[in-house]
Amino acid sequence: MANEPSRIPVGIIGVSGYSGMELARLLAGHPRFALALAVSDKWAGDTVGDRLPFSGPSATVRIRPQAESATAMTGLELVFLCTPAEASLELAGQALAAGVRVVDLSGAFRLAMDEYPRWYGFAHPRADLLEIACYAMPEAGSSSDIRQAKLVSNPGCYATASTLATLALLRGGVIAKEGIVIDAKSGMTGAGRKASEEMSFTELDGDFRAYKVLKHQHTPEIERTLALAGAGALRVTFTPYYLPLRRGILATVYGRLLPGKTGADAAAAIKAFVADRPFLRATKPEGVRLHAVVGTNRVLMAADADPERGVAIAFAAIDNLVKGAAGQAVQNANLMFGLAETAGLELLGGTAP
Repeated sequence: MANEPSRIPVGIIGVSGYSGMELARLLAGHPRFALALAVSDKWAGDTVGDRLPFSGPSATVRIRPQAESATAMTGLELVFLCTPAEASLELAGQALAAGVRVVDLSGAFRLAMDEYPRWYGFAHPRADLLEIACYAMPEAGSSSDIRQAKLVSNPGCYATASTLATLALLRGGVIAKEGIVIDAKSGMTGAGRKASEEMSFTELDGDFRAYKVLKHQHTPEIERTLALAGAGALRVTFTPYYLPLRRGILATVYGRLLPGKTGADAAAAIKAFVADRPFLRATKPEGVRLHAVVGTNRVLMAADADPERGVAIAFAAIDNLVKGAAGQAVQNANLMFGLAETAGLELLGGTAP
């Protein structure tokens, strides 16, 4: 049609990973973004449609090896990096040098420089990129400069669910900043596609366990996001768990109830927090479940409190691959280009029950 707006050419580097696969699915149905580049050494030479179950223009894109990334990005307006942090450090620089904006789904640009040796195991080599990176979790209000950003750091999956539940209670004046404890359970796609004995079906089926105890890299990210959102400096205790499921995260936040606050105040804090945010939904604690969010960009949230014990509890459930990765990346890309925040995401359906 003559008045139809032009399509925005975008690329995915790392399309064969779980986040990259999910991004390809979302972009195939997006009203403005057009997938023009897909990169994966593992799938090089095939088309996107050979590997993923959808049709249309996105399916015809020929997948290229990563060695061709620098030249192949020419002509794009945006590239999504679904690569390990060390790879993103190099690729982001290449993209920006080519005049291409970046949404990075790794942890390469989520923390302060001095935190990388402890939490990621390497010394960050690109202070220049960290300085310009815009960490963007839209519902936390940490992305005010996203329209001008050249490099956007997409939040981690655990950090998204945990931060939103915590921030709702803090903004509602329900809990103290001290003594916040978070535990979060994730489906196995959160561990990525790389095969290992530990992640095999036999090792995981019917099991349930914590991992990276007191060492998980999303701990400082949660703290930084809360600070960026206006909660001030604080510390949280965060423990992640593997669930023998494919997808989904359920985060539980425990906080010290402030004097005079009640369960009604906690529930009201959730309702106030989700108001006018298209992907957030308030429900009762028992209603926060994975079936209702898997496959969607939705966040289900709830809270309650026990004044006698002086504790408040908040819950948040997300799909770790959509709201926790690819969906939030598209949401951020929409904001970068002045599109409706919900573009390409509003019709995603869940599976409940």
